Amino acid sequence: MSDDTRQPIVIKKIKKSGGGAHGGAWKIAYADFVTAMMAFFMLMWLLGSTTQGDLQGIADYFQNPLKVSLAGGSGSGDSSSVIQGGGKDLTASHGQVKAGDVKAPKKTINLQKLKAEYEKAEQARLAGLKGELESLIDASPTLKQFKNQLLLDLTSEGLRIQIVDEKNRPMFDSASSEVKSYARLILREIGKTLNKVENHVSLSGHTDSQPFSNRGRDFSNWELSTNRANASRRELVAGGMRDDKIMRVVGMSSTVLFDKQDPYNPINRRISIVIMNKRTEEALLADGKAVEADSAPEIEKSMLDSQTTRAAVH
Repeated sequence: MSDDTRQPIVIKKIKKSGGGAHGGAWKIAYADFVTAMMAFFMLMWLLGSTTQGDLQGIADYFQNPLKVSLAGGSGSGDSSSVIQGGGKDLTASHGQVKAGDVKAPKKTINLQKLKAEYEKAEQARLAGLKGELESLIDASPTLKQFKNQLLLDLTSEGLRIQIVDEKNRPMFDSASSEVKSYARLILREIGKTLNKVENHVSLSGHTDSQPFSNRGRDFSNWELSTNRANASRRELVAGGMRDDKIMRVVGMSSTVLFDKQDPYNPINRRISIVIMNKRTEEALLADGKAVEADSAPEIEKSMLDSQTTRAAVH
């Protein structure tokens, strides 16, 4: 017979769950805190970067949102927004006004004044290049001995460098377009310096008035002067000048004499290098035609862009 007085044995198993410092509930609370702080600082930044007019518009919106949303209100910042009640550029430093209340002032550009200022600055750059070339000639033992054959001056076309013949020291042999060794040195030294300005270059060859008859009627001083100008171009490029700087190579024969009193003077045999100014370049590109009035603003804009980007020669 069993003993009913015995109590049953109950075994309790307690299932422990993570908690305290090792639980994950605190991470959620921390993330909420960080999110709230980020929103707070973003709000502070927006308030700090908003103009007074926009602040007033925001205040009006919260005071009477229906009015601002539907019709816009005074100070609601709707002056530049397609949607009424919208705000203006946050970079503005003053309150807004409605579109049409203030007319933007018209800006006018004095093209003649701009052109005159550009030409004055360009003249100064070419004068600086002239001084630099003169210093180079005086400092170079090679070039100094040919100083009397190097003539530099500023003309209406730009900076002109003339390399002339001397009686006992010509640049070329008679009836030849092959450059003498010392003339080659002169041209190559000049070629190095011409890259310091962006102006284009024109070359012309000149002879004296002595008739050329060694090759018959098919070859004259015209062909000879052209060949000499082109030979000089090759030496300038060999010295380091960019080939795309050359805009014109011509032979002038004896039409433009240096010494008009003595057409047979050796000084009339010369190579003329012109670093052209903007006016001469435009005339050359237009083939001597007058510039159209409609294209003048574009030309002036080009001058303004060149004036701001080009470095002055010291």
